[in-house]
Amino acid sequence: MTQRTALEQCLNIVLSDDKCTAYLEFSKEEEGFACTIDELEQFVANKGIKQGVSREALLLFVSNPETYLKDKYKIAEGIAPIQGTDGFIKILVGMDDTNERRPLESEDGTVDYKEVTRLNNVRSGQIIAERIAPGEGIPGRAVTGEEIPYRPGKEVRFKVGKNVVINPDGSAMYAALDGLVTKTDGNKLNVFPVYEVNGDVDYNNGNIDFVGTVVIRGNVLTGFKVKAAGDIRVVGGVEGAELEAGGSIEITGGIIGYNKGLVQAGHNVKCSFIQEGNVDAGEDVLVSQSIMHSNIRAGHGVICAGTKGLIVGGSIQAGQNVSARVVGNSMSTVTSIEVGVLPKLRNELNDLRKEAREQMDSLDKTKKALTLLDQLAAAGQLSPDKMSMRIKLNATQKSALRISEETKMRIFEIEKALEDTSKARVDILKMIYGGSKIVIGRYTKFLKDPVSRISFYYHDGDITMAPYV
Repeated sequence: MTQRTALEQCLNIVLSDDKCTAYLEFSKEEEGFACTIDELEQFVANKGIKQGVSREALLLFVSNPETYLKDKYKIAEGIAPIQGTDGFIKILVGMDDTNERRPLESEDGTVDYKEVTRLNNVRSGQIIAERIAPGEGIPGRAVTGEEIPYRPGKEVRFKVGKNVVINPDGSAMYAALDGLVTKTDGNKLNVFPVYEVNGDVDYNNGNIDFVGTVVIRGNVLTGFKVKAAGDIRVVGGVEGAELEAGGSIEITGGIIGYNKGLVQAGHNVKCSFIQEGNVDAGEDVLVSQSIMHSNIRAGHGVICAGTKGLIVGGSIQAGQNVSARVVGNSMSTVTSIEVGVLPKLRNELNDLRKEAREQMDSLDKTKKALTLLDQLAAAGQLSPDKMSMRIKLNATQKSALRISEETKMRIFEIEKALEDTSKARVDILKMIYGGSKIVIGRYTKFLKDPVSRISFYYHDGDITMAPYV
């Protein structure tokens, strides 16, 4: 037996899945196996390994082959590809961030509601965003010498809202009128004009329904409605009123809802306190002082972590996280904190399931009608009007099947999203009292005794408690 044949019988080359690493291993154990570095290099080359071969590794193997009888041994390393970077939209104007526009607060905690930053308006024709193209990647090289392609970066497109225009090559977005740049559902960029009310929303001006952003320099009284396609800013307080914004709602004072009305925003709701209120935000609810006996729903988070940072009574629901300094009180007032739920998705899922049942009933009726018409056609008894009906029903069935499949896919997507509790957590910065209930996804934990500085999250089929960091 030649030495080359001996190497072929005793040794194998194994490649990693991405062909970026080559390993040497014994296919069978043979006492006294030996070879020279030249013979091993030739064997490796014959196996097609051309890139990144380590002569030092081969020398180590040759010097003591028995060391590597049991395990595979790395002998070559290729070059991994550098993946392309995704494109993105760069916003070039102030987005009227609620964190930057707050009343002036002095060292003693008093607030001057007159000193509020002005809104960031743009002028017609002003560029407001540009599209950054994806970055190129660099291909890699497999140990076999083949080129490993990189993953190209994803293209991104503008999400066009109202009163904006895109230039012909799709690289920039401009304001079509003077107004305020605002994001709405689906992260669409809009430029909305601003409507100001210099006083309370009361019987003097009545309800408001406006296509842009509304600024109210007063209070919104019980029973009135304010609806805006953009944002709503209230330099005052809100009683048991109905506020609905496609963008965000900021209330300088607080909400005293008397268990009436609803404050609803596509993005964020920010205020000082909420008492007996109903609040629904597509993203975050940000409260600086307290939430008491209220029903709060947020797509992302509920943050009540200011100086007081108190949540007592009522129900808090958030898609991802709730953070507060204190939850509950020493009287064990029932307080429910629920994370890992997306109220809008749950409602959409219920609607879709109802639609799916109706679609199946409709398809069943269409199928029965077509079966009857097909039997008539086979018997040569299909009149011209029934032939026309048969063609229409076939087209209806195809369309209904497509819609039904889309509905099923959306139901599956939502069900998967509702199962994901990996980002769901409740952070208690100071104290949570007995009488509180923590719900994460499908799991519930009742607290009987106070616990300080604690975090709750889902792990291994249950709600886990860990010190808050």
